Amino acid sequence: MKILIDADASPIKNEVIQLAEKFHLEVVIVSSISHYTFDTYPDFVKVIYVETGTDRADFKIVQLAQPGDIIVTQDYGLASLLLPKKCRVIHHKAYEYTQENIDLLLHRRHFSAMERQSGIRTKGPKAFTDADRKKFSQFLLHILQNS
Repeated sequence: MKILIDADASPIKNEVIQLAEKFHLEVVIVSSISHYTFDTYPDFVKVIYVETGTDRADFKIVQLAQPGDIIVTQDYGLASLLLPKKCRVIHHKAYEYTQENIDLLLHRRHFSAMERQSGIRTKGPKAFTDADRKKFSQFLLHILQNS
């Protein structure tokens, strides 16, 4: 088991790395080359950069993911591709994508996109808070303890 992070917009890389270290798990951070960083990570963390372009990081994550891996993403479409691979897919807002909730989430995403295309202004996501960060850490810890 390893943890893969869809990293371009991920606010919880450090939390994942800290918990993965405690459980001796490999972490793979997948990011667009346009988000290149000089940050250094421990040896158990691998950073993979992909070309800039729609869904390039997503396709790489699908290629790398194996049954039992944990993937952290906020992308519902990516989650829908990973669930059939028997991966655990989680959101940084501390919930898990499942076969039971993915269709509704995809429907909501499509509906919001249609609203935006028709000119309706929709709200963006709320700011990620320290409370959200703590909730995610507790959520991931619970998953790792019970895996």
